[in-house]
Amino acid sequence: MAKQKGFTLIELLVVIAIIALLMAILMPALNRVKKQAKSVGCQSNLRQWALIFSIYMDENDGYFAYGDSSGRWRWVIQAHHRDRKLSVCCPEASNPDRHGGTFGVWGAESLDSDYVAQEDYGSYGINRWVYNRKNDQSHEGYFKTRNVAGTNQIPLFLDCSWYGAGPLDYDMPPEYEGHTQNGTGHWRGDNMRRVCLNRHNAATNSAFLDFSVRRIGLKELWTLKWNSNYETVNSWTKAGGVRPEDWPQWMRTFQDY
Repeated sequence: MAKQKGFTLIELLVVIAIIALLMAILMPALNRVKKQAKSVGCQSNLRQWALIFSIYMDENDGYFAYGDSSGRWRWVIQAHHRDRKLSVCCPEASNPDRHGGTFGVWGAESLDSDYVAQEDYGSYGINRWVYNRKNDQSHEGYFKTRNVAGTNQIPLFLDCSWYGAGPLDYDMPPEYEGHTQNGTGHWRGDNMRRVCLNRHNAATNSAFLDFSVRRIGLKELWTLKWNSNYETVNSWTKAGGVRPEDWPQWMRTFQDY
């Protein structure tokens, strides 16, 4: 009887080695595709929120809501609790058990629409400077309405380590990746750290006051018009003379703006 041929041990090892090599080549590409898909999902979430805020302003003569440092008119109360289908988290930071850092969520106790205490969480935040605050000296800089120039450069709602942030043009960058604390105990101190999150490959996502959504390079954050008094040419922009070596080590290779 003729002998049946089979794979030799060496042939099997060669096949396994080739499969392992192909996996090593393909895995980084698959990871990139996976992260890109999450970034697209994040932008889709932000578009839904932009629509919510657009509807609110349509119903209020173009004005945004009043909001203060205590979190009154928190967006999760006004929108999320009315429609649980809206996502409060970026797909890269959607685990409610993971707090802090680049991929963590925030949690804060608040009052719902019926003034019942509850725990909210999310990984997006509002630009506090869009609130319709009182027109006095202590509240200078608030946009209050969408009826202003350059709305495509005014962040509205974005990836954030807290439910709101109020960046200033002299805010310092994070000292290390995931450094979100401002160290001042006040919401007006180094708030740029709350939004300078490396969730999307040296970038973050944001909805703007014209209700568009796009990707933002992390260093680009300092060039946006965060409030009406914000100087877009400042010490952290190319036009203001910043050098790559001025940035913290973890940001030095990122694209300059």
